[in-house]
Amino acid sequence: MTEKNNWSTKTVEEILDELDTSKEGLSQDEANSRLEKYGPNKLEEKGGFSPLQLLIDQFKSILVVILIIAAAVSGYTAYIEGEAFTDTYVIAAIVILNAALGFFQEYRAEKAVEELEKMITQKVVVLRDGEEKQIESTQLVPGDLLILEAGTRVPADSRVIEEYNMAVDEAVLTGESVPVHKSAKAEEEEKSDPSNLIFMGTTVTKGRARAIVISTGMETRFGEIAGMVSGLEKEAPPLKEKMEGMGRQLAAISLVLTAWIFIMGYFFLEIELSEIFLTAVSMAVSAIPEGLPAVLTITLALGVNRMAKQKAIVKKLASVETLGSTTVICSDKTGTITKNEMTVTNIVLPNRKIEVTGTGYQVEGEFKENGEKINPEEDEQLELLLRTGVLCNDSSLIKESTRVNVVGDPTEAALLVAGEKIGYTKDKLEKEYELLDEFPFDSERKMMSSIRKGGEGGPLVYVKGAPELILQKSVSILTSEGRRELTDEDVESQKENVDNMAERALRVLALAYKETDRKEEYEQEQVESGFTYIGLVGMIDPPREGVFEAIKLARNAGIKTVMVTGDYRVTAVAIAKEVGIIEEENEEKVYTGEDVEAMSDSDLDEIIEKVSVFSRVSPQHKVRIAESFKREGHIVAMTGDGVNDAPALKTADIGVAMGIKGTDVTREASDMVLEDDNYTTLVNAVKSGRQIYDNVTKYVRLMLSANFDEFLLITASITLGLPLPLLPIHVLWINLVTDGPPAVALSMDPPSPRIMERPPRNPEEGLLNRFWKFILVASVIGFIASMLIYRDSYLMLGDLNLARTMVLTTIVFFEMVLAFQTRYERRNILQQGFRGIFGNKLLVGSVILSILLHLSIVYIPFLSNIFKLSPLTLRELGVCALGGLTALLIMPQWLIKERWYHPEEHQVKT
Repeated sequence: MTEKNNWSTKTVEEILDELDTSKEGLSQDEANSRLEKYGPNKLEEKGGFSPLQLLIDQFKSILVVILIIAAAVSGYTAYIEGEAFTDTYVIAAIVILNAALGFFQEYRAEKAVEELEKMITQKVVVLRDGEEKQIESTQLVPGDLLILEAGTRVPADSRVIEEYNMAVDEAVLTGESVPVHKSAKAEEEEKSDPSNLIFMGTTVTKGRARAIVISTGMETRFGEIAGMVSGLEKEAPPLKEKMEGMGRQLAAISLVLTAWIFIMGYFFLEIELSEIFLTAVSMAVSAIPEGLPAVLTITLALGVNRMAKQKAIVKKLASVETLGSTTVICSDKTGTITKNEMTVTNIVLPNRKIEVTGTGYQVEGEFKENGEKINPEEDEQLELLLRTGVLCNDSSLIKESTRVNVVGDPTEAALLVAGEKIGYTKDKLEKEYELLDEFPFDSERKMMSSIRKGGEGGPLVYVKGAPELILQKSVSILTSEGRRELTDEDVESQKENVDNMAERALRVLALAYKETDRKEEYEQEQVESGFTYIGLVGMIDPPREGVFEAIKLARNAGIKTVMVTGDYRVTAVAIAKEVGIIEEENEEKVYTGEDVEAMSDSDLDEIIEKVSVFSRVSPQHKVRIAESFKREGHIVAMTGDGVNDAPALKTADIGVAMGIKGTDVTREASDMVLEDDNYTTLVNAVKSGRQIYDNVTKYVRLMLSANFDEFLLITASITLGLPLPLLPIHVLWINLVTDGPPAVALSMDPPSPRIMERPPRNPEEGLLNRFWKFILVASVIGFIASMLIYRDSYLMLGDLNLARTMVLTTIVFFEMVLAFQTRYERRNILQQGFRGIFGNKLLVGSVILSILLHLSIVYIPFLSNIFKLSPLTLRELGVCALGGLTALLIMPQWLIKERWYHPEEHQVKT
């Protein structure tokens, strides 16, 4: 319904009257009419992704636009001169290659996400015309009467009108891992979490119910959150912004200097229009690193492929680098830091405490008392407790090849798994202990009783429930010495155990049993009294394996992990302590959603960096938290799996969705999807992002040094009245072919062993802030060497083609030596010795390949004619090689600013 009513406070009769329906359901004609009025019960289509738009996006980069303009100018020049369009074809080819690489990788990522999002159309059971009918969930309308049972996913927001022992898992909306019991009773006042409303996307874990649909499609809570996501704009990734900024700067410099050379040459030096136009094109081409877009795309694509093998699907290439610059990870608790699988971790028997190992729904585990392994089958108390947990149970485990699925309540599933750790499967015990009768759990009694025959004596009543009620109804207690009368001291002792377990955020159940007689019919009041108390089980949704280590690794890398969850404070804090997010709880580190709600944006900004845990937060709070960190200058990654996480994922610099337990809305909003839902995979992605950024700066230094060298050479030659030293095709050859293979090899340079031991980059740091001195000095040294060789060879030999060949060869050799030099920031290549040269074998091979490619255009007549070059003698080649070795004069340790900036200025407090 489009209008919002107080559905939870209305009686069933008022609901039926307001929606003009009945307990017989709608008529089919009325349902059809309402379908036309309200539309299908589905979220608005966002159009998915358009391959055409994806292709167009590849041409929006400023560097690519400049290349397209350069190709057009080059083509126009060739047309005027009546020459071949070689330069034009080369530039066009690199533009097409760059677009193809980017399109292919992002298209493949989008298709992979589509596969994750494919779901079989949900079928639901409704009453129409008084008869049960199975229809597609998209055909539901307000007023439909739903029939629900355990395992059913709720297809639309609905008001419960009848229920039998119903519980619903609302983790997808709230983040809470414990199912919520539902009731058909009207609430006395409106609440944010009413017990009689169920919402789209949640799952019925136990019991059955009938409910009236009150909202469908975008009018549901699920739809409202999806709408919030669609209204949020994503900011450009930091690397993309920096590359675009650098492209604009290079374009401006190129335009100004090229215009100046054109004006000086044509109007003052009276050079012919065609010649000065060719010179201007050469300068423009030399100022722009044509190969940079393609190499950047290749670098990101290779990084994406590496991550895909590690179970991370990256939807946008630039997102990889963004992860590398992350300073804060805001992570949901349930299903991300934890397994979203309730696990029995502690058992407390009278005067005994037992630890249970193993996590989640995997049945491997041991029972330990005082650190020593014990055998439950030889322990009367423990065996009876585990047997009770399995037999007094409505849930079941469905084992698949790679995981275990639960039908029913996760709390009961934890008891089943604990039983299976000693071989007590539900099927096995139910065959041995036949069910005679049972009284299911309900929210008023807070217990469940199962009466079964079997064993040596008569029937037994197996009971589980709230500890205070089980103790109240118990008259005896089972100890290691046997059964005896329950005393007040026993009760107080067990209540103290319950309190201690609750303080550790454990969900606690008590188990008991009772001997009874075989009867035709059992009365609940008679059965549920006079229990023999067995003990307590404590369970929790445990952290994932490796999360503690991953969070520690992130902290060592200067990245703060903040838990942002809808779960209760005590549970959130307990898990946060266990995984190392916080070491000691204090008021500054833990805030609730109510605290956030009461704060203005400026107030939130003041405390945001001190906080480690946000509990009981809403989707809107998560968005505000992400925005606050961003206002404080941080690069924010947000993880999550529920629809409640989607808006915050869209707001963050990079949103990371879960592939297994994530919703389609969350995956749509994300930049990256973790196929294995593993937090450790995210930290590996951070490492990959840092590696990629490091490697980007390496080949950017290489390519810009080459470009500035060429630009200075052409400018100086024109100023000195010398002929053009490099033709446009020569510049393109250097920038694309000879520099290309080493640049690609540098993009795959192995990561530094200490890459995750340094703080994140200053988010405000430009791409080349630390390297401009290196680029300037390298360009000047290369320019001096090439200029001297060009001037002397031209003046002494008088052969322009030979002089151009020598200067081109000198630049190529210089760039090849420089490629090794750019691998290190703090030491000269000679100081690295053998390791410095062969640390990247791919680079060695690519340098050899580039040299061979260059020699081919010098010595193969067909190619040398195209490039207008002349063969070199061995002596001339040696002179060029010596010119190239001048790159060894560069001392990076004097030129590159220290990486380590002040952490107190740029790191979040942990």
